[in-house]
Amino acid sequence: MEKGALFPLFYLPPIEYFTKLIQFSDNVVMENQENFPKQTYRTRASIHSPNGKLELIIPLVRGSKGHTPMKDVKISYEFNWQRAHLMGIQTTYRSSAYFEFYEDEFVPFYEKKWNFLVDYNDAILQALIRMLKLKITYKYTEEYKEQYEGLVDLRESMKPKQALQQSVKPYFQVFEERNGFINNMSIIDLLFSQGPQSINYL
Repeated sequence: MEKGALFPLFYLPPIEYFTKLIQFSDNVVMENQENFPKQTYRTRASIHSPNGKLELIIPLVRGSKGHTPMKDVKISYEFNWQRAHLMGIQTTYRSSAYFEFYEDEFVPFYEKKWNFLVDYNDAILQALIRMLKLKITYKYTEEYKEQYEGLVDLRESMKPKQALQQSVKPYFQVFEERNGFINNMSIIDLLFSQGPQSINYL
């Protein structure tokens, strides 16, 4: 049986997502034909802010509900969420060891406007793979299938309100003294803390 996995396209994915990307790196397929599911990491990311866990949520154009194909879901710019997300990231991670090293890589994602969520998430994922120096390439689904032979289906396996099956190994977090270690934050939490060593952690 073919070794590989079917992944959803997330926004600033959690650490767990990247450990699985590495695990199945020989055959990664990204789902972009599914109907958009609500309340997932496709539109949200979790960072460790001064006040604890903070959710960054991308607003969508009305009508992007459960029966809209993921590839057709549009991002809303009715309010300046990009500025709010960037300020949240800067406020949270400005004092971290590697923030200045990576900051300029992220700014364009909060200045340029993407029409479609799938294109935005894909562009960020490719940038993160490059920053982490991971040797991972992937292809995309061409049609929706409930099952894919030879692929582990991870489309519904990682959810914000779902407990992590395995705790991630602790690393230094900027506000850990105040809030304690918070599990499975966005990959940027690890990247700004560990920098080039992130790949060894993963």
